Amino acid sequence: MLLVTGATGFIGQRVLSSLNKAGYAVRILLKPSRQTPRLPKGTTVEVALTSLSDMGGIRAAMVGVDSVIHLASEEHYGRRADLWRGDVEGTENLAHAAAEAGVARFVFLSHLGADRSSAYPVLKAKAAAEEHVRASEVPFTILRCGVVFGEDDHFTTSLAKVGALMPVFFPLVGQGEILVQPLWVEDLVTTLMWLLEEPSSLNRRFEVAGTEQLSLAECIDLIFASAGIRRVVVPVGAPYLRAGTALLERLLPHPPLTSYSLDYVAANRTTDLDSLPRVIGLQPSRMVDRLDYLERVRWGVEMIRDQLGFGGYASHE
Repeated sequence: MLLVTGATGFIGQRVLSSLNKAGYAVRILLKPSRQTPRLPKGTTVEVALTSLSDMGGIRAAMVGVDSVIHLASEEHYGRRADLWRGDVEGTENLAHAAAEAGVARFVFLSHLGADRSSAYPVLKAKAAAEEHVRASEVPFTILRCGVVFGEDDHFTTSLAKVGALMPVFFPLVGQGEILVQPLWVEDLVTTLMWLLEEPSSLNRRFEVAGTEQLSLAECIDLIFASAGIRRVVVPVGAPYLRAGTALLERLLPHPPLTSYSLDYVAANRTTDLDSLPRVIGLQPSRMVDRLDYLERVRWGVEMIRDQLGFGGYASHE
């Protein structure tokens, strides 16, 4: 039995589909909620209803579990997020429960740039969570990845929504010189599936990302070109952009970007260009070749649908 957290998220849904296709018996950990969970169609899973702060519930969810894939994170909840309780203490609880249950492998998804001394809460929290995983004595694999993109992500689609919201200008921190190394979500999923079965990956940390290092300005150019958005990019100071993002968080029920989103691309997040070929022998996809999903959506309409609570993509077709 394999336990997955964060299974209803952007990455988690794709991991769940791959696990089902590979024939794994899967149990997902869901926080109790009135909302219907977003799960891929046709997947078969067991469900354990508990939060990462409930040790009793987590221990019950671990019964019969051989491996854990921990993807859950609070970072995309914006002002409602509690990174320390959710990402740090939640990971500590899960890792210790896994160790107590004799779990053979604990795979934890982290971020490139995770550092306890980081000025950015998301990267600081991920580093603290990594420390708890190592200290728990459960056999672990930590995977630090670059900015992940794909349909319904928190990067390309969020920027497309903000671009559609802006009437003429699009604000960008400085000259957009921050470097990122975008990783296509399916390449990440392939890596996670490999780590599950590879004995040599135990008690190690890996860093993986895409095949090219792009500035944030270059990423925005690619995203806007694919989405059919034409805006004049205007450099602004980081404090002003954060203030504007904080205002959007307060005004919109479902803001496309949050202050934690800015942390995600606030500093260079790169690794070796050959990281994926070297680790698993996979040549990662180029960003420009995997943005076709941006072409099929009216992003201004989608932004309105989000705020009204409808979600889903408003296709041209």
